[in-house]
Amino acid sequence: FIHLLPFTLPFRQARLSIMADLTQMLIAAGSADKNAENLLNEWQSRNFSEFCNALAAELAAEGKDIRARQLAGIYVKNLLSAVDNQLQTQKHDAWKALPEESRGGVKANLLQALRSQDNLARHTAAQAAAEVATIEVPYSAWPEFLPTMLENITTDNHSDGTKIASLECLGYTCERMGSLDVPDMPESTTDAFLTAIVDGIQKTKPEGVRLAAATALKNSLFFTQNNFQRKEERDAIMNTVCEATVSPDARVRREAFDCIQMIAYLYYDHLQEYMVALFDLTTKAIKQDEEPVAVIALEFWNVLAEGEEDMILEESDLREQNLPPERTCHRYTFQAVEHVVPLLLEAMTKQDENADLDFDQFGLSIAAGTCLNLIAQTVGDQVTPAVLPFVQQHIQNQNWHYREAATMAFASILEGASAEAIAAVVHQSIDVLIQALNDPSNMVQHSTLWCLSKICELHSMSIPQEKLPTFVGGLLGKLGQNIPPNVARQSANALFKLGSAFDGDTTGQTTGTNAISPFLPKLLQDLMAAADRPDANEANLRVTAFEAMNTFVANSAPDSKELLLQLLPAAAERLHNSFGMPMDKESKDGYQGLLCSMIQVLCQKLERHDIASHADNLMQNLLQVLQAKSSSAQQEALCAIAALADVVEGDFQKYMPALQPFLLAGLRQYEAYEVCNVAVGLVGDISRAIEGQILPYTKDIMEALVESLKDATLHRSVKPSVFSCFGEIAMAVTSGYEPYVQLSFMLLTQASATDAPQDDDEMIEYINSLRECVLEAYTGIITGLSDGRRLDLINQYVGSILQFLNKIASDPNRDDPLLNRAIGLIGDITQSMGPSVKDQINQQFVASLLEEGSRSAVPETVTTARWATGAVQHLIQSG
Repeated sequence: FIHLLPFTLPFRQARLSIMADLTQMLIAAGSADKNAENLLNEWQSRNFSEFCNALAAELAAEGKDIRARQLAGIYVKNLLSAVDNQLQTQKHDAWKALPEESRGGVKANLLQALRSQDNLARHTAAQAAAEVATIEVPYSAWPEFLPTMLENITTDNHSDGTKIASLECLGYTCERMGSLDVPDMPESTTDAFLTAIVDGIQKTKPEGVRLAAATALKNSLFFTQNNFQRKEERDAIMNTVCEATVSPDARVRREAFDCIQMIAYLYYDHLQEYMVALFDLTTKAIKQDEEPVAVIALEFWNVLAEGEEDMILEESDLREQNLPPERTCHRYTFQAVEHVVPLLLEAMTKQDENADLDFDQFGLSIAAGTCLNLIAQTVGDQVTPAVLPFVQQHIQNQNWHYREAATMAFASILEGASAEAIAAVVHQSIDVLIQALNDPSNMVQHSTLWCLSKICELHSMSIPQEKLPTFVGGLLGKLGQNIPPNVARQSANALFKLGSAFDGDTTGQTTGTNAISPFLPKLLQDLMAAADRPDANEANLRVTAFEAMNTFVANSAPDSKELLLQLLPAAAERLHNSFGMPMDKESKDGYQGLLCSMIQVLCQKLERHDIASHADNLMQNLLQVLQAKSSSAQQEALCAIAALADVVEGDFQKYMPALQPFLLAGLRQYEAYEVCNVAVGLVGDISRAIEGQILPYTKDIMEALVESLKDATLHRSVKPSVFSCFGEIAMAVTSGYEPYVQLSFMLLTQASATDAPQDDDEMIEYINSLRECVLEAYTGIITGLSDGRRLDLINQYVGSILQFLNKIASDPNRDDPLLNRAIGLIGDITQSMGPSVKDQINQQFVASLLEEGSRSAVPETVTTARWATGAVQHLIQSG
């Protein structure tokens, strides 16, 4: 065979050999023959046009080995598609650069292959042709494509297999165009797509054809806005889809309901005239159809509930601004509560006894619970009367299916219910739920723990104080070695939510204790024992146990300090011992990361004199974690080091020689950008802790920070933090920042020029964050140089800073944090630089920013505006 020829064969001779037996070459390449792969790649790079045509001809060649035909089609598809946007553009440009005659030959063979006698060849041709159509159809560059599809699908001249492949091709094309930035297509083009697809879904067609058509319709709906605006066409689409929901083929019914939920998402405003029919079809499917179909029928109500919740929130926001709603919310979810909720409750009793307790098997009962939760969030207290009778009747039913369903139903409405409406019920439920923790059914135990965690998260104030010992004891009892790890994980999660309920609780500050204190020793002991279980890696039990412990530590009261002082060296000892433990690398890295997170929380909770005697040992162990070069553990170790630096302050300087290499390595971890981001933050923490003592390390750190800004592969989320870090370093080293002033201002000016498209909300949010950090950098540099009496270094840059502030003042998309930071910088410039900037500060845009800040709804911004306004007025009014 050709793949056995020496690789040094002259290319022309090798190419002729390949062309003579491309079939064998493709089969060899499909078997991972490197010589064959290399020769094919060489052919592609030397003569792309010829290569594409040879592959398409191979795919269309009847009688050839189907393995080679399939590989040829896949090769054509992969030549034109890529996940990376930049590579995708390059591949499309390479195709467009081919001569029209060459492209025409490929396209003709692809259309021919759609009519092949072989199903696999047809299916592969559908994918390859869709890639070409994605490039050419939006630009009307393949006039034969849609007429051929219409002929294949709507006439009797071709087999059902060709009809299915052609419908698959249309569906793939719509799906690919939907994922790319393609221009709007002429209505005639979208009409042709719809005509072919709707014809294929008619009830007179074979079920296999209808299935392919229903899938294609789902993928095409994004492009049918204009068709949905016209009632006649809208009716035709809806009638066809509704007919498909009663197909004798469950696969067709499932795809039809998937189309309906997509229509509800895209065309909510047009649903009203079809709601009676859609209600009947979906509720009947939920009640009577096969589970896969019923689950998708439920999705229709999920989409309605989520969409209407968003619209109601939007209405409320606009009402506060005295503005009318932009869309009409028909409140279908509210109207359906009476009829849909009973179906959901019944569906929730149809659990699979062998289902995964972590809900990985998304069956009808779990789907129904999810739907009930979404409806509850949308309609609020209206759902409570429809659910509570079921809960009260069945939560102690002899049949575990009903006990579990009642428990999950109660948990599902807790997020939507107001505290006033549900408090009494939660109060009464505690005893029953605690008792249910010992239910014979693991599934009931699991759901009970989920319900208790939702109570802790959403309605902790409704837990009777006198029940707290029983409540905590019951949860701790489900952490033992004899408890399945997924049930124990739910118990740890409930404890985490209980601990989180004390976030912001000030009782400990005033009384020296809080409700956690009596239970904290037992909580930490049992949670640590759970984390030490041999099966703690299963079901994320160890991670959840540590999260719960850290939350209780963070929210502990002063009277628990002695316990924390015992926990700190114990955590350090565990970390030290972990280096020699016989664990696989992934498990060890995870365990060490969790211990580092605990050390971080303890350092944040304790004071300098508490930590001092342990600091050397802690730092030694944390540095050893950094040596392992595991990104997850490194990230946690760097966070712990930041907390240690914050608490020991200037004493941290002695660790800098040992830390510096790891810090610089972290700053250059562009691929593991989370580590890089934490390392950047650590630089800021160290700068604040040791202040001017960081100067000997500044040169290397600044070089690493500047390199990160220049690296195109680094995730953009890191770069704002780098700019903030400039300011932190400048405030620490004061006049020692002189060598970096010019470069810093050049980079800050470049960042200041970055704008966001008006229609890109994500980019607008990012640019606001970037600008806020640029302002932090300016503030820090001005403050640092002012402290070092070297403000003369920035006189030449004041104009560009004020231009940036002017740009922010005129930006309608700025958020309040950015406004606050801009006003603060105005005040800093005014106070630091005084009369030299009087004329530059006395401008209308400055006055506008100050005025807007004084009217902000955020108290912090108002305070900043008042201070800055006073400084500006004093400067302007001075002689």
